[in-house]
Amino acid sequence: MRSWSAILALVVLATASPAFADKKLDDAREKLTKLQLADARLHTIGWRLATANAPFCADTQPSIGLLMQDMAGFKKSGRMRAAAGISGDIAVQAIAPGSPGEKAGLQPNMEIYSVGGLDVRNLPTPVKGYERLQQLTNRLEQTLSKERSVGLIWKEPESAATSSATIDGVPACTGRFEMLTNSKRASADGQRVLIGTEFPGLAYLDEEFAAAVAHEFAHNLLGHRAMLDAKPRQISTRISEREADRLIPWLLANGGYDPAAAVRFMQRWGPKHGGGIFRDRTHDGWDERVDNISAELPLVAASIEKNGAADWSKDFLRHRNP
Repeated sequence: MRSWSAILALVVLATASPAFADKKLDDAREKLTKLQLADARLHTIGWRLATANAPFCADTQPSIGLLMQDMAGFKKSGRMRAAAGISGDIAVQAIAPGSPGEKAGLQPNMEIYSVGGLDVRNLPTPVKGYERLQQLTNRLEQTLSKERSVGLIWKEPESAATSSATIDGVPACTGRFEMLTNSKRASADGQRVLIGTEFPGLAYLDEEFAAAVAHEFAHNLLGHRAMLDAKPRQISTRISEREADRLIPWLLANGGYDPAAAVRFMQRWGPKHGGGIFRDRTHDGWDERVDNISAELPLVAASIEKNGAADWSKDFLRHRNP
């Protein structure tokens, strides 16, 4: 029988072997790819909803369709850098199809050197993994808001060559769309739409998942968080949920999705997930929610017929059926 010291020596030898190292790198690549696919799906839907509905939003900001990643946010940051094929920490996580960023040549896992004149390589490694990424995202948005364009420098993959461009933004409704790890929830905080990586709606068709995203986005567009936080409250939770439901088909129609997908989402979601909070006094029952959404569909069609788009800034009626 081998001694514990001999067994330990074998473990150390195994973990130091090329095969073990390759396995760990493969696992890191799989983890990164899975996260990027989820981020790209949410980011693409959010981009479509935000840009297509910009003409009707009270607050807009220019956007180039870029979502960044900071490898320092991962526990095994070195391994994740290797998985992405970059030497630094900041990279393209996702780029919205058809966006100015994609047209400029940005693709996932391209290492970013500079955002709006700020050399990211000179920034200190953050104590908390999200701090630097938040700083860079703020820099991107602030530069776009001020200049209507932003300069970027990035490195081409598998090459020492760098590329640079000043990219013009396009109008988008103000807000961000973010994935949250180890969460089953979908929520909105007034500025962001937050979708958990374990949210059941991720298994649905894109247009049905887009309905769930649009519901949360509607809360932000309609200012529900501020209204609920006001003293006294300016709206009840039940009415805010009903309003968000009713706005879904309007947002979907402008985003190029079938507005009736909002009904299909609720019909699919409701029977399985319609208990709990959806049976509380703060929410209508899922069948009532289907009826409320269905009632909006002819209104959406009429608005499109009249305006060429679903102009919810003029034709959407708030606080109906209180």
